[in-house]
Amino acid sequence: MLRTLCFALLSTLAAAAAADAPATPQRIAVKAAHWLDVEAGRERGPVVVVIEGDRIKEVREDGQAPADARLIDLGDATLLPGLIDVHTHLTGDPTEIKGDYYEAILKRSAIDAAILAHLYAKRTLDAGFTTVRNVGADDYVDVALRNAIDRGDIPGPRMLVSGPAIGATGGHADDTTGFSPWIEFHTVDGVADGVDAVRHKVRENVKNGADVIKFMASAGVLSMEASVGAPQYTQAEMDAIVDEAHRWGKKVAAHAHGAEAIKMAIRAGVDSVEHCSLIDAEGLKLARQRGTYLDFDVYNDDYILGEYAKKGFPASTIEKEKLVGRLQRENFRRAVQAGEKMAFATDAGVYPHGWNGKQFAKMVEWGMTPMQAIQAATWNAADLLGWRDRVGAIKPGLYADLVAVDGDPLKDVSILERVGFVMKGGEVDKNALR
Repeated sequence: MLRTLCFALLSTLAAAAAADAPATPQRIAVKAAHWLDVEAGRERGPVVVVIEGDRIKEVREDGQAPADARLIDLGDATLLPGLIDVHTHLTGDPTEIKGDYYEAILKRSAIDAAILAHLYAKRTLDAGFTTVRNVGADDYVDVALRNAIDRGDIPGPRMLVSGPAIGATGGHADDTTGFSPWIEFHTVDGVADGVDAVRHKVRENVKNGADVIKFMASAGVLSMEASVGAPQYTQAEMDAIVDEAHRWGKKVAAHAHGAEAIKMAIRAGVDSVEHCSLIDAEGLKLARQRGTYLDFDVYNDDYILGEYAKKGFPASTIEKEKLVGRLQRENFRRAVQAGEKMAFATDAGVYPHGWNGKQFAKMVEWGMTPMQAIQAATWNAADLLGWRDRVGAIKPGLYADLVAVDGDPLKDVSILERVGFVMKGGEVDKNALR
């Protein structure tokens, strides 16, 4: 009797242990006729990418899928790593503005941004961008969005987020500029002045979940100050921001249009400069010496000049864009020719989310080869983020983030505006290639 009871108990314990044991990761094999080896900078194929769980297990070029794997055959498609955009704003979209620029500012709150942000995240993922860096969002809405995506509550790209961008009183991060001083705005922003105050803001952002620190080194286009590129922090303030961020292990992105502000930010040690519109020869040389990434958003000029007047934006904004748009593209060409480190950065949110892929054609028009533009949105972007051990290529050990297009993007890079297959972490988000 005792032996029987012991056997029954052992059987129960074994069954319980088996139930608690982690399930064997599902094996998936994604097959395509072509693939882009962005690390090597060349097209190869055919390929079978073997996936276990959320990671790439094997990249096979013998055309054979493992017998125990679920096969996803994409036929004659071209397979690429999941795309990366290092400059987005997923908590807003110009489609929210219906001809009244001030309505969004005066009648909406962080709650409105939070309710809509998941829509923009899904559109970005559907466009093939499986990783983004979100550089600027008031009230830490981007932190909440990232966390919801990471928990699996909603679909969206992997996100590194900055929280509120840090900027000077009256500058590009100060949303109250141009309004009556008698109007009070209740929001968590990044406005800070002086070395001690900017250090505190860095710590505050880190405390509240920021992965990266963003600050406004210069004036900007879509804000009410008169200048578009004048420095808005002293060298000491910029130095303090970068020193404090790096002390906490966070990379730093600096918004800068003007030539002097760009050089000040690079001297401070930033990891990337955003926009770079009026960069000069000295700035290009300095960036090359320091290994600083230059992130030019060379598509959105078309959208701003075509649509923003209809949306009721102030005439001063349109005039500032006219001042920098063409020069930014010419300086982009000079940066390509100089061999600068460059990542794919669109400023999505200035134009509608999901249109990120439209920038590839502009990058090629203004000097890059299609492969260089694709590398900017994959291997180079992953390097800037410090995530080459996670994303940016099709190789074993990285996340199974894959996209595919019907055609050859090295012959027509605009194909990347029409991504047909999207997989993030081994899960298919979209497959229109079947």
